[in-house]
Amino acid sequence: MTGPDAPTFDLRPNANPVADAQREKLLENPGFGTVFTDHMAVINYTEGRGWHDARIEARAPIPMDPASSVLHYAQEIFEGMKAYKLQDGGTALFRPEANARRFQDSARRMAMPELPEEMFLASIGKIVETDRAWIPPGDGGALYLRPFMFASEVFLGVRPAKEYLYMVIASSVGSYFKGGAKAITIWASQDYSRAAPGGTGAAKCGGNYAASLIAQSEAIKQGCDQVVFLDAAERKWVEELGGMNLFFVQDGGKIVTPPLTGTILPGITRDSIMTLAREEGYEVSEEPYSFDAWCSDAQSGKLLETFACGTAAVVTAVGTVKSADGEFTVGSGGTGQVTEKMRSRLVDIQRGKAPDTHGWVQRLF
Repeated sequence: MTGPDAPTFDLRPNANPVADAQREKLLENPGFGTVFTDHMAVINYTEGRGWHDARIEARAPIPMDPASSVLHYAQEIFEGMKAYKLQDGGTALFRPEANARRFQDSARRMAMPELPEEMFLASIGKIVETDRAWIPPGDGGALYLRPFMFASEVFLGVRPAKEYLYMVIASSVGSYFKGGAKAITIWASQDYSRAAPGGTGAAKCGGNYAASLIAQSEAIKQGCDQVVFLDAAERKWVEELGGMNLFFVQDGGKIVTPPLTGTILPGITRDSIMTLAREEGYEVSEEPYSFDAWCSDAQSGKLLETFACGTAAVVTAVGTVKSADGEFTVGSGGTGQVTEKMRSRLVDIQRGKAPDTHGWVQRLF
């Protein structure tokens, strides 16, 4: 990622970085997504010239013309990943190549230029190296990395833009959910869909999340932490939460997760969990799972656990599911044994506490 063949980044240090004492105070309880580091990575793209002017510079507001294409036609994609402190004090990323490839997939779907994998990885490595002091201490702390790209060309017209800006910002984070890892309550949306066949569900673009926010607001009003979406065609099949994939642990050692049919984001944590679960001897199946089956299986005891997973929250148990027709409890309503096992196995690999037999952990320094 930072070897002799990596793209060159011009380093322009922040002339007014946050003071050490202030930074240490912020890192005591960073929360999630509100504490940002001193720098950001930036690369420009211009049609005919390609990617150029790669740099690390002070984090600052983005100068933007009101006619910038992204503000009108929403050509925008992003990724989410973390830099972790290892057991031996080093720092590493988890499967960054998968993020780079998914970023390219999202770009293709949104008619945007693909950022070369080596350039993506170099930008991540450089920002972590520059702002390594911002990684919070403690087991749950990490540096959350947000690579994103948007159409920056100044024009009004419905066509793919000719200019883009790629950036990486970094945020010091603790637990995604307030109070740490605990079973969450989710709201089943029956009026709103996240994505439809032929749409952008498999791309990590802001529009998907914007479409989910009205349902998320509904969930909050119902006293729930998150919203779960059903398929757009039949409003029958469970797909995913607003920002996480789902797994269903059944009696008999079978774990089910909805299949990737183009309407669900192909989560990197999801893929990792499937691999680890199979290593633990579970039968892992990608198959459609209806909301009615979820309810009846939970009530009969066939369904033992449900958990959600993603980069931000890692692995989180789903304890209660509410909808306009009522609610039901999954298992004991708390964090089950399989959920805890999957979370522990994944986190231990990410933090260097367990052997990485898959080459997932990419050490930076």
